[in-house]
Amino acid sequence: MKKIATLLLISILALGTNKATAQKTKKHDTIVIKTTAQCEMCKARIEKAMAYEKGVASANLDVESANITVKYKLAKTTPEKIRKAISAIGYDADDIKADKKAYDKLPNCCQKGGMEKH
Repeated sequence: MKKIATLLLISILALGTNKATAQKTKKHDTIVIKTTAQCEMCKARIEKAMAYEKGVASANLDVESANITVKYKLAKTTPEKIRKAISAIGYDADDIKADKKAYDKLPNCCQKGGMEKH
């Protein structure tokens, strides 16, 4: 009987420890990426693309600083994938340069040094 009680106590403690560990596991992270966005059209384009990016929970681009804050699911994506997705729509993302074909399709105002402003 004493062995059963001891075994039961050990099982309860083990289950409690696993539950506590699972609660501490981080599921989301946030990253701030410097882009070459210049206007509200850029903001809308990038935020829309991020909404369709697998693992991205939210994205908010500050046009004045050209920084995008992205909250993402650690199990679904990585900062590198997010940067590549931004590059694929025509904008620099930190040290990753914009995809040339996508950049060429951007309106003039959205290109670096664009003349038009909105």
